[in-house]
Formats: sequence, C-alpha cells, structure tokens
Amino acid sequence: MKKQNISIQQILFRFIPLFAIFSILISCQTTQQINTEEITPEATQPYLPDAFQTSLLNPLDRPHTYIEETCRYLRNKWNPLNATPGTVVLVIRLQNINRGTAELPNSVPLNEVRDLMNQLKGQGFEAINTEQLQGFVERNAFIPERSVYLIQDGNHDEEFFYTVYGEYWENWKWPIINGWVSDPESSEELIRENIELEYAGFVDHQAQGVFATAKLSDESAKNVIARELQGSWTGFANIYGKNPLAIIWPNGGFGFRPIEAARQLRFKMGFTMNARGPIMYNWVPLADVVDPQRPNFIPEGLINDPLMTLPTYSPQEALMAIDVARIIGKDASTYAQTNKEAEYQYYETVCEPEYSPIPSP
Repeated sequence: MKKQNISIQQILFRFIPLFAIFSILISCQTTQQINTEEITPEATQPYLPDAFQTSLLNPLDRPHTYIEETCRYLRNKWNPLNATPGTVVLVIRLQNINRGTAELPNSVPLNEVRDLMNQLKGQGFEAINTEQLQGFVERNAFIPERSVYLIQDGNHDEEFFYTVYGEYWENWKWPIINGWVSDPESSEELIRENIELEYAGFVDHQAQGVFATAKLSDESAKNVIARELQGSWTGFANIYGKNPLAIIWPNGGFGFRPIEAARQLRFKMGFTMNARGPIMYNWVPLADVVDPQRPNFIPEGLINDPLMTLPTYSPQEALMAIDVARIIGKDASTYAQTNKEAEYQYYETVCEPEYSPIPSP
C-alpha cells in the first residue's frame, strides 16, 4: 500500500512540470498573436488627408486624381526642387482671331486677346511650353506658381503669329502652342515658316490631326482614328524632327477608342474643349455625366485618363476664370500647408523604407 502511494506521488510530480510548461507555451502563443494583431499595417498606418476640394467649380466638375502610387505623389509634391503645392495652370485654347471687321466662326477680336494677355501678366501668370507642362503634370516639375498654357488652333503663317503674339514673345518670352494640322496640301512656304518658328522657340507645335474638319469619337471608323492620329504623328517626324507630346483633339472630339489609340502612339497629353477649370498636379476637374446646362461638353471622367482629357478655356471664358484659378491655387496651397505634417508622417511611416526620405531644402 505504501509502495502504491509513492508511485502516485511520483506520477503527479512528473505531470505538474509538464502542465506548467504547456500553460506557459499557450500563454506565449496568445500574447504573440495579440501583439501581431496590434502591429498590422492597418493598425499603425497614419492618417492621410483627402484630396483638396473647392466650391469654385461647377458642381458636376469634380477634381480627378491620376497618380496611383501615393508615396510617389507625396515625394513629388513635397520635394523642395519641384513646383510648390498650389501651383495652378490655366489652359486657354484660341481658335480664330478676328484682326479686321470680317466675322469668323468661333472668333475673338484681336483687342480682346491683347486684353486677356495683359490681364494674365498683371495677375502674375507666366506662359509655359508643352515639355514644361508634361514635367509638371507627371512629376510636379518646377513651373511658375501661376502658369498659363496658350494653344492656338490650326495652321498659320509667320505673319499671323508675329501680329497676334509677337510682342509677348519679344517682351515676356511667352511661347505659343500651335495645334498643327498635318494637312498634305500645306504649302512648302507655310511649312518652312513654321519650322523657323519652332526652332526659334516662339511656337511649340503639337498635333491636331490631319484634316481641319475632322472630329473623333467612339463612333469614328478605325481607319479615320488611325488617319488623324498616326498621320499626325508621322507628319511631325517628317517636318519638325520631333514626336508630338500632345494631341489637341480636333474640333474638341474624343472618346475611349481615340484615347486608347493616342496612348498606343505614346501621346502624353490630350486637350479637349471642355471648360471645367484650371489644373494642378494630380488634380484635374472632369465630369462623369452630361450637364444639361452645358450639353456640348463631352463627359470625360469615366474614361479615367485625366491627362488625355485636360480641360481648356476659350479666351472669353478665360477672362472670367483668371480670378478663379488664382483663388483655387491659393486655397490649395493653404490646404496643403495645413496638412503637411500629416502627409510627412504618413510618408515617413509608410514610404521611407522604399522611397528614401523626402529631400531637404
């Protein structure tokens, strides 16, 4: 009987340490699981402010972003060598300039163009070319805080450009972007004059199709889209020795299919005739639905390619939009500074391991 009691005690002494060890292991595993849950990215990722909004746009025209990598966007935004937050671009598209008494379709009197230019300069705007605009919209490359991108539709001779825009080039070094129509019937003299204007830096030629009457849409035949885009691209290589960066959509027409074809040809930007608002880095006003008040404006938001559907103002619209663009830029700058600390904290926590610190001033 005594031997039996001793055996039971020995068994108990052997199991107690095992039970204790087992309990400790269970406790460690539970603690480790809790700690793992507490340090998941969702739990530690800092707050990132929403994109800037404004009430100065038409209610149906809302800002669309296009930079998918948040870390790359923030690094470009706050890089001190780049454009400052709130830098704004007003894109103006001029069709016919009325230099006399004859009435031209979609025309603006020359004296109104001069008033527009003086108003822009007086409000602190500076003109930029296509390469500068591309660098800004893609990488936030430095441009003046108030910039204007001036597009002149259609083919014109040297006399036209110097009469209408010469004083702004000579006095302010403002370039003019020309929507060049690669018309096979263009005269050799017209081509020669425009080559000289291009090399001087005064006129920055970009593509505007092959025929002046063309207007592309999703209903356009495949060969028509190819003719206007591929033909325009090829025409540039033969005349100006460069590839166009932008397509000035002929007569304002565009669609899913034309934009897809333009992207395949490596166009970087496209300009509509929709007066939605000014543009900023990663911020383009577009509409997703038809506006009954502006039925001629093609909804471009659902195409989901803001850089290929950039809005433009007519000269008359631009005169009224100068103050709006200036205020939007100022408000966006204030909003950015208010949220700078939060965006820096997000970048330091989420982005720095892969993208390195934001450069110092």
